[in-house]
Amino acid sequence: MKRKPFFHALLQAPVRQGALLHLRTARHLRTWPAAARGMLWMVGGGLCFSVLNTLARWLSQQVDVYEAQFLRYLMGLLVMLPLVWRHGVQAYRPVNIAGQFWRGAVHTLGLILWFAALPRIPLADMTAIGFTGPIFIMLGAAWFLGEPMRRDRWVAALIGFAGVLVVVLPKLTGQGGWYNLIMLASSPVFAASFLITKALTRYEKPGVIVLWQAITVTVLSLPMAWLHWQMPDAVQWVGFVFTGVLGTLGHYCLTRAFAMSDISATQSLRFLDLVWASLLGWLVFGDGISPSTWAGALVILLATVWIARRESRR
Repeated sequence: MKRKPFFHALLQAPVRQGALLHLRTARHLRTWPAAARGMLWMVGGGLCFSVLNTLARWLSQQVDVYEAQFLRYLMGLLVMLPLVWRHGVQAYRPVNIAGQFWRGAVHTLGLILWFAALPRIPLADMTAIGFTGPIFIMLGAAWFLGEPMRRDRWVAALIGFAGVLVVVLPKLTGQGGWYNLIMLASSPVFAASFLITKALTRYEKPGVIVLWQAITVTVLSLPMAWLHWQMPDAVQWVGFVFTGVLGTLGHYCLTRAFAMSDISATQSLRFLDLVWASLLGWLVFGDGISPSTWAGALVILLATVWIARRESRR
């Protein structure tokens, strides 16, 4: 019998240990309640989008924002093509193609509103307005999806939103005029997009939803990108590839979260994005972390831990 080289065996050992750790972790997580696993997926999605937004902020300072929107979703589509090739086109054929296009159209409308206001509103004002989204989602989940209006979910969401206000109120400028209303209008539109996603998870696979969102947003964003096109350089192309990877992972995590638990149960965790964004802003852009940021982050973390413990007991 031929013996394997020493270095081959040495390299295989960490791989086997990593595989065993992955299996043990997966088995342990399967013992958790579905709501708790859904919340964990939500945290992962928020972290992906926080890193994505940091990279997108840097890219949008160099190319037109609508071009950045188009290239981000185009790269997300290209990232998924190897999976489509491996599993076959039939595996990604949607049950409800009309629903997929409606979701993509609604999400594109939200992106257009958001990008129209983005250059004209200070970052703190944009953050405060953007975090009204979970409130719209919880209202929509109760009215359109029939999810229970549990008091503890609303308490956690309101406490989390209070933590956001602790962070952003000292920095608000009141500038932006009508563009503040345009940014605010994007919040219920994005909420509608996520509610459609939740409805689609009842009969569509997460990978199908993510792929068709990439297809529809790419196609619908092309005209705006074409009007403002400028050729990116090599470094910017690499950056857009990473936005595609991060965006695909983020949307996959959100879709898994919506499939496993009530969408209203996950919304208080959205406020954790402010914590990630503050840390990344400090690491990448040198943005200072003020005492109000630390205080607000503590409030958000307390609300998150509290609702996570409540949901895990159900």
